[in-house]
Amino acid sequence: MRTVAVSLLALAAVVYVVTLGQDGALGFVNAGAEASMVGAIADWFAVTALFKHPLGLPIPHTALIPRRKDELGKGLQDFVGENFLQEGIIRERIGAAGVAARAGAWLAEDVNARRVVDEVAEVACIALGKVRDEHVEALVTEALVPRFREEPISPLLGSLLSEALRDNIHHGLVDLALEELLGWLEANPRTVQDVLGERAPWWAPDRLNERVTARAHVEIVRWVGDIRRDPQHRGRLALDSLLARLADDLLSDPATQERAERLKDRLLDHPAVVTSGISLWQALQRALTTSLADPDGAVRRRLLVEVRALAARLGDDVALRERLDRRAADAAVFVVERYGNDLTAVITHTIERWDGKEAAERIELHVGRDLQFIRINGTIVGGLVGLLIHTVSVVIH
Repeated sequence: MRTVAVSLLALAAVVYVVTLGQDGALGFVNAGAEASMVGAIADWFAVTALFKHPLGLPIPHTALIPRRKDELGKGLQDFVGENFLQEGIIRERIGAAGVAARAGAWLAEDVNARRVVDEVAEVACIALGKVRDEHVEALVTEALVPRFREEPISPLLGSLLSEALRDNIHHGLVDLALEELLGWLEANPRTVQDVLGERAPWWAPDRLNERVTARAHVEIVRWVGDIRRDPQHRGRLALDSLLARLADDLLSDPATQERAERLKDRLLDHPAVVTSGISLWQALQRALTTSLADPDGAVRRRLLVEVRALAARLGDDVALRERLDRRAADAAVFVVERYGNDLTAVITHTIERWDGKEAAERIELHVGRDLQFIRINGTIVGGLVGLLIHTVSVVIH
């Protein structure tokens, strides 16, 4: 484009020289060519003065961009901040964009929903793989254990036990314990008799002790079986009463609370706490990683179901879309209010790092085509104006 502009200036100069001193129609051509040269040179000076000193001469108010690039950068920063990063503008643009509706339409396509699930699963697998055992150990020893020490355990245990008793949740655990106990008693009669025999009087004959312990074993098995079969057995009711008393003591009895705290401290001091925490994390990590890596795994299937359900809701629920759009606008406004100055400051910092000559070259390359059109237009318009002035001069004379 610079070549085109220079060529037009050269053409005007040639025409001017060829028609110099001519009258008539050629006089009009000469006047137009002269004015074209003036317009071309004037606009060349104006365009060049933005980026450098014309002909290398230190003419005042030239080479504006190299000299004032920092001020221009600051002005551009202020312009962006004042005209784009404003709450009203941001809310208007996000509302017009219909972010929630577009997201719902995009997620409604099965290929996109699967892509989201695949990306989430891949990122989750990478994140899980980055967590090492020493990280879990540090979390347990430096964060969880100290926090558990500070937190009273008695109110928590008492409340949980009270709720469990109120909802009869403990019955399932009691049934399981009775089932296991009954099975063990039936499978180990000799062990039970030996334990009971240790309490027999030393003077009693061995045969008598054996008969008594055998009978006691039978009665224990029968008693445990009765408790297991009868939900209203007095043994069950006594256990419920005992647990209810324990729950109440955990909530209100200082002595019980103190014993519970001491037990908590002993458990937290035990080395198995860290080992158990690491083992639990390893098991959870393996289960999640395996399921996430499997395209047909339960976690991925569930994620896909939830993504599809979200897409359907976004498509049908106008109130939900409006609420999400408001939340998106609120988030954008929060980011702008909190970090807007830092965002626009990138403009100033970037331009400040540029060398003056580099900044001029970057900007000139970006807008140079349009600037050369200014020179071309100056040549053409200058010629037309010169022709008009010469016409007026001829008419007056």
